[in-house]
Amino acid sequence: MPTTQDPCPCGLGPAFPDCCGRYIGAGRPAPDAEALMRSRYTAFVRGDAAHLLATWHASQRPASLDLGDGVKWLGLEVRRHAPLDDTHAEVEFVARSRVQGRGQRLHERSRFVRENGQWFYVDGEIK
Repeated sequence: MPTTQDPCPCGLGPAFPDCCGRYIGAGRPAPDAEALMRSRYTAFVRGDAAHLLATWHASQRPASLDLGDGVKWLGLEVRRHAPLDDTHAEVEFVARSRVQGRGQRLHERSRFVRENGQWFYVDGEIK
């Protein structure tokens, strides 16, 4: 697991507490859909199912989440952040990982909604 001094896994550069750590476990909502998506990627890297569930829209949220131990996350590339209106946005990204020694690539266009000032992940379309 990354230390608090390592660059944030989301790829923006600052250390975790000054980047996604502001939103994970800190009770501070992400300011936009891209920041939420980056914090969710970081939660996958850190194995933080609680953050993932808390930021998943209730209409689509699973009852539980098993993150598994065999995934090593390698990097995130945000390709596009598209605010659609004040309460809806899409973020297209590519996340690279390694599972049992095999490289994988997840290319997704994710949909987000903002309710009561907080952004939530709704669902995504795999590209």
